[in-house]
Amino acid sequence: MNILIGDAQPRVRFGLQLLFEQQADWKVVGEVEDAQTLLDAVRFRCPDLVLLDWELPGMPAEDLLALIRQECPHLGVIFMSGRIELRPMVLQAGADIFAYKADPPEKLLEQIRGYIVGKQNT
Repeated sequence: MNILIGDAQPRVRFGLQLLFEQQADWKVVGEVEDAQTLLDAVRFRCPDLVLLDWELPGMPAEDLLALIRQECPHLGVIFMSGRIELRPMVLQAGADIFAYKADPPEKLLEQIRGYIVGKQNT
């Protein structure tokens, strides 16, 4: 599974990359810090999954999600936030998963694995 990470904070991107690279058959194909760079990476790499911050600089998240879906309709989209109260809004906007940044890394891995299994069964 090829994963693209989008977050303005280098430490967050680095931590996620380390976490994902430890998983069998998961590969981080890019890290970006803003919305336009993320869209460019989606266009050129069309990964299997994109994990990005709800407040990624450069564009409102809802608009960014619509553009991501236009470029790569099959792409799984996980939005992260440190604000748990955004969960309903994020899911209503069309994200596949909402990941709370304060949760332990194991929970994010569990969410992603559940998403993968769900996609395989459809």
